[in-house]
Amino acid sequence: MKPSLAKGTRDFTAKEVSRRKYIINILQKNFELFGFQPLETPSFENLSTLTGKYGEEGDRLIFKILNSGDYASKTNEEDWTNKNSQKLISQISEKALRYDLTVPFARFVAMNQGQLAFPFKRYQIQPVWRADRPQKGRFREFYQCDADVVGSTSLWQEVELLQLYFKSFKDLKLSVSVHINNRKILSGIAEYAGIADKLIDFTVALDKLDKIGKDGVTKEMLEKGISEEAIEKLDFLFNQTDDALENLLNLKEKFQGNETGQKGVEELEFVIKNALNLGIDSQSLVFDITLARGLDYYTGAIFEVKADKVAMGSIGGGGRYDNLTEVFGVKDIPGIGISFGLDRIYLVMEELGIFPGDSEVKVEYLFANYGEKESIEALKLISELRDKNISAELYPEASKLKKQFTYAEKKGIENLVFLGEQEIKDQTVTIKNLVSGEQKTLKIEEFLKIKLL
Repeated sequence: MKPSLAKGTRDFTAKEVSRRKYIINILQKNFELFGFQPLETPSFENLSTLTGKYGEEGDRLIFKILNSGDYASKTNEEDWTNKNSQKLISQISEKALRYDLTVPFARFVAMNQGQLAFPFKRYQIQPVWRADRPQKGRFREFYQCDADVVGSTSLWQEVELLQLYFKSFKDLKLSVSVHINNRKILSGIAEYAGIADKLIDFTVALDKLDKIGKDGVTKEMLEKGISEEAIEKLDFLFNQTDDALENLLNLKEKFQGNETGQKGVEELEFVIKNALNLGIDSQSLVFDITLARGLDYYTGAIFEVKADKVAMGSIGGGGRYDNLTEVFGVKDIPGIGISFGLDRIYLVMEELGIFPGDSEVKVEYLFANYGEKESIEALKLISELRDKNISAELYPEASKLKKQFTYAEKKGIENLVFLGEQEIKDQTVTIKNLVSGEQKTLKIEEFLKIKLL
C-alpha cells in the first residue's frame, strides 16, 4: 500500500524548514525585544479545558483523542445504540489536541497565578490542530506564534502590540495592513439594531464577510433569526470611508445613550490616535467596522493582519479577552494577545520571492573522498572548520568523482575540496567553486583562515 499524508498536514524539506526558522527567529527576537518571555504548553489538554471557549463552530473543529483501552465498554449502551455522538464524546474522549495557544495559556495563568509577576508577558511558538476543511493557506496542523499580556487593562498594551506587529513585518520585509475593531463597538451596533440577544450570531456572520460577501452575510443573519428591519439598520456597516477617525465620529452619533458602544469608540480612538502619533502609517492601520473575529472570548480590541499584494486570508490576529481566566475559577486577570500565522506568512513570502538567500542552511564545503588515508586527513580539516562554525562534510564513499560532483550539485554545496595524495604531501587543498567554475590551490593554513572561496 502506497504511503500518504494525513489530510491537512505536510512534510517540510530542508529548504522549507530553514525558511520557517528564518521567520521564527525574527519573531522570537522581536518578542524578546518587547519584553515577552518564552512559554510552552502540552500538545494536548483535557477536553473540558478547551470546549466552550471558541464558540459552537470552534468547538466542532477540536480534534478529540480517544481514551485508551476498551473505551466502548465504558459508554452508555443507549447512547451507543442510538449513535448519539454529542453524548458519546464525553464518554470516549477526555483529551484533545490544542486548538490554539490562548486558552492553554489562560489555563496556565489560572494554575500558576501565585508565582507570576503581573503584568505577565509571554510568547509561545508551537503547533496547533483544527479539524478544518483544508484549502490554500488553511491546514489542520499549523504553527501559531503568540504574544500575550495578562494582568493589565491599560490600552497602551494595544498600542504596543500594534508596534510589535509592524516592526516584525518590517523586519520580514513584508508589507501588511492591520485591521482593528472593538467588540464593544460590535455589541453597541447590535444594541443599536435591536439584536443584542443575537450578538454571537451577528458577529459570527459578520466575520465571514471576506469569504461570502454582503449577500452571504445577510442570508446567514436571516437564517439566524435576525429581522430584515435590523439588517436594514446595519447597512451602514458596508459603506465605510477610508478615514478611520471619521468613521468613529459617525459611530459616536449613532451611539448616543449607548454606553457599551460609546466605550468601544473611546477605546479605539485612544489606540488609533496614539499608534499614529508613534509613527504607524495611517494607510496601514485600518479601522474595519465589519471585523468581528468569531471567537467568543474577545471583549475589547480585535486585530487582523492582511498581506498587501497577495490574495491570502489573515496572516495574524488577536484581541483583548478580559474574562478568559474566569472560566478556570480565577477572576480579575484581564488579558490581550496577538498571533502571527507562520504558515501563511511563509506562503506569502514565498509567493513574493522575498526570502533572503542566506535564509537557507547549506553545507559550505564538501570534501571529496579518495580512500581511507585521504579521508582521515580530510576529517581532521573538517573538524577544524566546524570548530570555526563553518559547515563541512566528507563524501562517505570513495566513489567516482562524477558521482561526488552530482551529490554536491543536488545538495546545493558550492565548494568541492580535493585533498588527495599530492595535496597531503604538499600540505595544500584544491577548492573548486561549482557555481563560478573557479578553482584554487591553497596552503592548508591559508585555507583555514578563509570562510568561503
